[in-house]
Amino acid sequence: MRALAKVLITLPRAIDQEMVRQHQLPLIEYQTLMHLSEAPGRLLRMSALAETVDMSLSGMTRIVTRLEGQGLVERVKCPDDGRGWNAVLTDAGLARLKEAWPAHLAAVRRRLFDHLRGIDLRECTRLLERVNSSCAPR
Repeated sequence: MRALAKVLITLPRAIDQEMVRQHQLPLIEYQTLMHLSEAPGRLLRMSALAETVDMSLSGMTRIVTRLEGQGLVERVKCPDDGRGWNAVLTDAGLARLKEAWPAHLAAVRRRLFDHLRGIDLRECTRLLERVNSSCAPR
């Protein structure tokens, strides 16, 4: 348990350092762009985006504000709810994500998957998803 707790802290930190050094793109910004790229219409409600990356709405607002300043994301009013906002990935944001993707993949391989050779990763994924589900609020 201690080793797992340590990995949950050190792995994202190490990948973040590599992403910042190579692309000036912190891991949380990369993940934000990634989740938007996978969403229908490259659009997510701000609260859903915050939940997806497991951060507070105010924290996500700060991230999206930074990304907006770089032209990578836009914020638009929710058409069906005048109080809500959507984050939308711009073409420039998608291009930035594609540019950084190989470095992220290489870092994840080097820092994690190279150490898991011989392990059934599909089964490992299923086990981690079961653990995650058991921890979800009921």
